[in-house]
Amino acid sequence: MSEILDLAGIFVFALSGALMGVRKRLDVVGMGVLAGMTALGGGVVRDLILNVRPIAFQSLGYVLVPVVATVIVFFWHPHVARVMPAILVLDAAGLGLFCAVGTEKALEYGLNPLHAALLGVVTAVGGGMLRDVLAGEIPTLLYDRQLYAVPAMLGSACMAGLYAGLGLHGWPATLAAAVLAFVLRIAAMRRNWRAPLARGLSE
Repeated sequence: MSEILDLAGIFVFALSGALMGVRKRLDVVGMGVLAGMTALGGGVVRDLILNVRPIAFQSLGYVLVPVVATVIVFFWHPHVARVMPAILVLDAAGLGLFCAVGTEKALEYGLNPLHAALLGVVTAVGGGMLRDVLAGEIPTLLYDRQLYAVPAMLGSACMAGLYAGLGLHGWPATLAAAVLAFVLRIAAMRRNWRAPLARGLSE
């Protein structure tokens, strides 16, 4: 079940990466690179930091899912763009899932709660940051005007607190942290919440 949810999150992230390729007028190779980076980049960085073989290189599905997403966007990108509001909801779910799972994996490998939470954030937003850099955009992590990284930070902190502070492991803790990040991300989209700029700067 966890792998299915993982692959679902990867698929949604890959769609957003491939759509970025369309907006940047990249060819199918560029679309595939952005899809793969968005979907797998955060998890690969996390696993390399933990000094373990990235899970993306242990299962064929983790490679095939971004390819499938790229093909779908290549042929039907106008239709995919039209259902973008639904994709953003799924993206928020993927954000919550990845920050919780990334934090838990880091804790299981012996990192302290603070470092584990930071690595959870990397898992959730690292792929999007790589996508933005390759596409010539300001990374969301550095310009969090839509509260994307903030929900991941709070979800990761929740996971670290439940795991290390209360001793809650497994799916109950993962679900609680993922739901927190998901709800905050959806609320930010619905209510147009923004992270503040430096004092004196206009919106």
